[in-house]
Amino acid sequence: MKERESAQLKQRIETLEREVAALKNRGFPYRGIRKRSSRMVWGLPLYDIAMGPDPAKGEPRGHARGLVAIGDFATGALALGGIARGLVAVGGLAFGLLFGVGGLSIGALAFGGLAIGGIAIGGGAVGGIAIGGGAFGYYAMGGGALGEHVISGMRQDPEAVRFFGDWLPFPREFLCRNSCG
Repeated sequence: MKERESAQLKQRIETLEREVAALKNRGFPYRGIRKRSSRMVWGLPLYDIAMGPDPAKGEPRGHARGLVAIGDFATGALALGGIARGLVAVGGLAFGLLFGVGGLSIGALAFGGLAIGGIAIGGGAVGGIAIGGGAFGYYAMGGGALGEHVISGMRQDPEAVRFFGDWLPFPREFLCRNSCG
């Protein structure tokens, strides 16, 4: 009985070894994408796309660098990626000098789950002007807002009502909740 079990075990081991060898020969299960413009502007490619692994270069993730950059990591004037940084950045983590959109975004104008910037709009917003569920700023509007001039569930500062009423495209009555003159 033990000899039979031993023979079966050896056969299973040989089968597994063949399967592992076949998988190794296939390389990475997912090949990445690499495309780059031959046209250069200011020393950068017009576009660069780098997503996924590149076994030839030993890169587990792609880093795109170009005027338009699309990749796992993206750096460019317009950057789109998991981690994006540039003048305009869109990604899970977005650092935009002018404009950022992402789960966490930082920029002069930032939109995101957590937005940090001069003007920040998001679930959590921190900025000079902050609008969000939780907002912290000089002018802040949200369910829970803190700042110098605030519109929140607990407080409606007249200066904040005037400011947001002048700058936001929805009706002043919405901001005032019938408390404005």
